[in-house]
Formats: sequence, C-alpha cells, structure tokens
Amino acid sequence: MIFQLLAMVVLPCVMLDDSLLALGDSYTIGEGVDVDDRWPMQLAKRLNEKGKRVSTPKIIAKTGWTTDELQAGIAQQELAEKYEWVTLLIGVNNQYRERDLEEYRTQFRQLLELAIQKAGGNPQRVIVLSIPDWGVTPFAVKRNRDPALIAKQIDEFNQVNRDETKKQNANYVDITKLTRDAASNPTKYLVADELHPSAEMYQQWAELASRVILEQRD
Repeated sequence: MIFQLLAMVVLPCVMLDDSLLALGDSYTIGEGVDVDDRWPMQLAKRLNEKGKRVSTPKIIAKTGWTTDELQAGIAQQELAEKYEWVTLLIGVNNQYRERDLEEYRTQFRQLLELAIQKAGGNPQRVIVLSIPDWGVTPFAVKRNRDPALIAKQIDEFNQVNRDETKKQNANYVDITKLTRDAASNPTKYLVADELHPSAEMYQQWAELASRVILEQRD
C-alpha cells in the first residue's frame, strides 16, 4: 500500500522526453553522412544540450523520394498517435524530375496536414524546412545542368511550401540561402558525392530548427 501511494506521488513528476518525427527525403535521411550527423539527430542532440529533453527522432525518409513517395512511405510505418515535434522537408525530387508544381502543392498540403495531425493538431509544433538549392553543387555543374534554371524552379517550389506553411500557421525555416552561400566551400559543406550536405551544413540547419523549438512556450 505504501509503495502504491509513493508511485502515485512520484510518477506524475517524471519528466518524459519530447518525441520528434522527421519526414523527408535524402536531406533528412542524411545521404552520405553518419547516422548521428543527420540533421534531425543533430537537432535532438542540440536540444538536449540546451536542457530540452528529446528522444531519438523517428525518421521517415529515403533518398530520391518525391511527395507522393513520402506519403506512401509514411503509410507503411507504424506511427505513434502524437509527437511533440514534427519536421517536414520535401520537394527537391519533384523539381529534379520536373514534376508539376500544382501537383506538388496538393501533395505537400496533404503532408503538412498529416504533420499537424501527428503534432496533436498544433501547427506550432511543426517545422517546415525549405528545399536546398542543389544547382550550385559540383554535381550539377559536371552534368551541365543550368544553375540559374534550377534556382528559379527551386524558388517556385519553395514559394509553394512557404505559402502552404503560412496558411496553416506552422513554422518555416529557410535553409536555401545557406546552401547557396556554401557553394564557395564545397569541400566543407558537401559529402563525397558533391551533391548532398555534410555534417557541418546539417549542423547549421539543426541550429535554426532548434531556435524555433526553444522559443516555443510549452
């Protein structure tokens, strides 16, 4: 009886770690970097260092995924009913494959609505990241891809995801400029394939996302 009473007193005081669900493509799964260097993993580490307890992120992402492929990937997963935080970064492969912009809008909106649902219906617990500009990378240059055209198209896709994010009152983090600025130092900010970001670049993304979370009131 005494132990039961003690449990009733102690258990409500136990602080549970926040959960984090990260949705995306190669940028979220961290193509070319170690598991711990993926940006969602670095985000959780940084938050823990700041006293915001976060468990190991649940990552649903795969290199090459478009919006509809991410939707299909999510459908195959067993997810918790609710996560304290949900991140979404998707669309570069829609642009790469020259998919329709309005198709992207529709599917991105559906993914964002799902993210909000998984965040307990609270859009302020959702963080959308903009699409990086891969046109500035040596990978694009060596394949004779037009960096100006890629930049224009990336901006168009980002305008869509930004507009849809603002409509839902979710958080938006612009990382595109970081990827463009990093073009001057590809050895530092890209992995061996000369396309995907390095751990150093992901660290910057994690820092921006962490500010959003740390500024939120519980």
